[in-house]
Amino acid sequence: MLYIGIDLGTSAVKLLLMDEEGSIKNIVSKEYPLFFPHPGWSEQHPEDWYEKSMEGIRELTEGYDRSKVAGISFGGQMHGLVALDDRDEVIRPAILWNDGRTGEETDYLNDVVGKDRLSQYTANIAFAGFTAPKILWMKKNEPENFARMAKIMLPKDYLAYRLSGSFCTDVSDASGMLLMDVKNRCWSREMMDICGIKEEQLPRLYESYEIVGTLKKEVAGELGLSADVKVIAGAGDNAAAAVGTGTVGDGMCNISLGTSGTIFISSRKFGVDEHNALHSFAHADGNYHLMGCMLSAASCNKWWAEDILKTKDYAAEQEAIHALGENNVFYLPYLMGERSPHNDPKARAMFIGMSMDTTRADMTQAVLEGVAFGLRDSLEVARSLGVSIERTKICGGGAKSPLWKKIIANVMDMKVDVIESEEGPALGGAMLAAVGCGEYPDVETIAKKIVKVVDTVEPEPELVEKYEEKYSRFKKIYPTVKCLYR
Repeated sequence: MLYIGIDLGTSAVKLLLMDEEGSIKNIVSKEYPLFFPHPGWSEQHPEDWYEKSMEGIRELTEGYDRSKVAGISFGGQMHGLVALDDRDEVIRPAILWNDGRTGEETDYLNDVVGKDRLSQYTANIAFAGFTAPKILWMKKNEPENFARMAKIMLPKDYLAYRLSGSFCTDVSDASGMLLMDVKNRCWSREMMDICGIKEEQLPRLYESYEIVGTLKKEVAGELGLSADVKVIAGAGDNAAAAVGTGTVGDGMCNISLGTSGTIFISSRKFGVDEHNALHSFAHADGNYHLMGCMLSAASCNKWWAEDILKTKDYAAEQEAIHALGENNVFYLPYLMGERSPHNDPKARAMFIGMSMDTTRADMTQAVLEGVAFGLRDSLEVARSLGVSIERTKICGGGAKSPLWKKIIANVMDMKVDVIESEEGPALGGAMLAAVGCGEYPDVETIAKKIVKVVDTVEPEPELVEKYEEKYSRFKKIYPTVKCLYR
């Protein structure tokens, strides 16, 4: 049988076709626009997601026996607010995860409602990118749109709705809305009251591997697929990427170097750190995970190379970098504010430490190291909880750089396992579809079968020591300059 994984990203939708053995048959990517109507705002049109996904599925399955497609599932950009009216029409462009307009609402939730109460209700505190602050923003700034809102959903769930007619979400993606009681895997009545919404406006909750429906007949006809194709709930992009890298079960770690950067630690036990610096979410394997998320990771390198240096030859820019651990230039990777662990939407990127002999390579190196140091900030929070991690998987566009992987291994002092297929959320989505269709009994079983480590980047003691000193300096920069962002 064949399974389709759809990774609904920020810049493109990536579709992957996998057989029951885990062999990847085809991959297709379709881009769509991102809109910034005001400084700090970030929006997309849900119709673009649907049109490009439909186009992509047709292209993905071209030349294959479409009657063998058994299931479709998703990994999707998290936290976005998709609002539909009672006629199922999209009310306004989707407000995305990296949108920073909800500063006042986030402050209200954290300071007036209170972080302790939020943590009690949802296991998390408010971050500007989360969905609940966006709902409060709509309530205040677009009351007419708020009044029309009949269905509230996340980006990938809009696709599931259009494909199957099922108004659904999964527990991993819903964990990032600040509307779900993560520990008990149900909607929080207290948060619904705070946001002024009713439970019927929220989708039904599923585990990531559960079937939510089948393809609508008209959709199946358009795609040339059977109307018996099952649609499986799927997961938030980071949880789906974790499935795709085998970061399931207890005590596993994955670092994602995508547009945003994450450090993801799977656990069978529910847990919350004292200051809620890390997200405490439900996982796609039926358990839980801790996650630190930085808003700009590989996007920092993209910005630096393409917008500033005017090149797309990333490898060439990194060729001149040799003196690891000896760079005197530091870079704060906060192009769009920061989430973990600082929770500061006003934070911005900066270089510090340049001198007359600073080179272009030094600046590029500082960008790569700054992202690694930012991820280490979250790792330190996990370590403060007694979590002991000795190795990590790695995925995302940035993981294609051997140099960046070496920097990560030594900054973190962890072994970095490179897997055979770095397809992240799209592969995770296809794996969840296979579990949902009964091909495998559970997520851990398919992960052990499919995910193969092909290389390991080992930390080097001398380099680890150098980076320890550099990190001790890096972590003093943000507390020193944060007053300048106000």
